[in-house]
Amino acid sequence: MAEKEQQAYHPPANNGYSRNDEEAQAAEAEKLRLKKRKRLTFFVIFMVSQIVIGIVIGLTIMKVKNPKFRVRSATFETFNVSNSNSSFNMTMNAQLGVKNPNFGPYKFRNTTVKFYYKETLVGTAIVSKSKAGLKTTKKFDVTVDLIAPISLASDAQLASDISIGLLPLRSQSELSGKVELMLIMKKKKTTQMNCTMNVNIKSQQLQDVMCK
Repeated sequence: MAEKEQQAYHPPANNGYSRNDEEAQAAEAEKLRLKKRKRLTFFVIFMVSQIVIGIVIGLTIMKVKNPKFRVRSATFETFNVSNSNSSFNMTMNAQLGVKNPNFGPYKFRNTTVKFYYKETLVGTAIVSKSKAGLKTTKKFDVTVDLIAPISLASDAQLASDISIGLLPLRSQSELSGKVELMLIMKKKKTTQMNCTMNVNIKSQQLQDVMCK
């Protein structure tokens, strides 16, 4: 009887433990799959953001624009205008400005600003090399002697302008330099000054300054 009972005894199956192991492995695999998907999603988002940032930088920061070189205002130290012999002799302190619209400093070289009455050169001013910071306007003063040459002594138009009380002048110059971007890139930029203005003889002031 004991032998039959021993033969009839079977140990309990461990199917329950196997099923739990399989479920745990499946859950772990799902976690890994979700983690990989998240990583891939983050990577795609990162790459897209880098592309967008690169495009923005390329269209804005890295796009170099021409600086603007202008006459801003002026005062006079000496002011001599004669209607009898159609002449003038003035010392003008002019404030000039270099407006830099770029995301990097603009370093410019020495240049000369020329002042004309009609087509006749009546004065020059020296501009020393300097730098306009990013997105700023560099302002500086220059002194120029405005003198009518002898060739204008018999000029009927000059006599008329002096009689009216407005002396039209224009200034021209060319400014060359380099814009530095992110400390690694330099781009050459040249800008032109082309301004017109009137000297009010009665008030001894510069007015109607217009620059292209």
